[in-house]
Amino acid sequence: MKWLEITAKTSHEDIDSLAGTLTSLGVPGLIIEDEADIEEFLRENEKYWDYVDEDFMRSIRGVSRVKFYLEDSEDGRAEFRRISAALPSTELTSRTVQDEDWENNWREYYKPIETGERLIIVPQWLPAPETSRAVLRLDPGLIFGTGAHATTKMCLAALEDYAAPGRRALDLGCGSGILAIAALILGCDSAVGVDIDDKAPGVVMENAAFNSIGPEKLRVFAGDVLSDASLSRRLGGERFHLVLANIVADVIIALAPKVGGFLLPEGVFICSGIIEGREAEVESALTGAGFSVARRVTLEGWHAFICVPGEARP
Repeated sequence: MKWLEITAKTSHEDIDSLAGTLTSLGVPGLIIEDEADIEEFLRENEKYWDYVDEDFMRSIRGVSRVKFYLEDSEDGRAEFRRISAALPSTELTSRTVQDEDWENNWREYYKPIETGERLIIVPQWLPAPETSRAVLRLDPGLIFGTGAHATTKMCLAALEDYAAPGRRALDLGCGSGILAIAALILGCDSAVGVDIDDKAPGVVMENAAFNSIGPEKLRVFAGDVLSDASLSRRLGGERFHLVLANIVADVIIALAPKVGGFLLPEGVFICSGIIEGREAEVESALTGAGFSVARRVTLEGWHAFICVPGEARP
């Protein structure tokens, strides 16, 4: 089905008023895009990331607009003329889009990704390529963790060295579940994922199902291990051979004193998401929490640490 995508340009000061006017005109389903609001959101939630894609920031520069959609038909075009006449001082533009433009076009940006020496990440809608690598199928959806980012690549490569039969893995900030699923594909007996996003359990288990992994091997919880004491109890006091955290520097620093409570004495803590310039600060927090950094990895301006308790070596 074809639709008219209508864009109304405005200013940050007037965007709420414009949205109210469009609502009063009977326009449903408004999409509000505003640079100032996005920047405010990023500032207020900066503890969850150290880096925001520069292309994305350029794409919103100077943007204050409201979008809505009308059926691309005679009735829809008549409705567009009515709304335009009611807003003579507002610049309205339109373009025709198809249903599949929303549903499928984003998929063209995802291709199979080889990581480390043993894995290949394949979007679930693509056929598996001819390869000797272990295939990890994934639908990235709306949650972080596609395998393309340097921080994830470093974690996946490190997992190849430490995932093995008889081992259990805990992924803190599991996102799409890519690390927990990779740990299982690479040999671990079981894995647990934790994420602050309420959508994560559903997304992770859907991705697990693409890889024929069920709840008998993978459990996922929504919550914050930094602030929710009940979450630790829900984990059952279990300790793990591998603890993974592909997050950001501030969260890794906060996690450092808590990770030991989840880790077996012979275990390994793999942490990534540390942007250039924060690595010394993170290492200080880790050593202060009783860890020894056994190995450092750097890729594309990001750092990952493979850590062990005290002077132990994996």
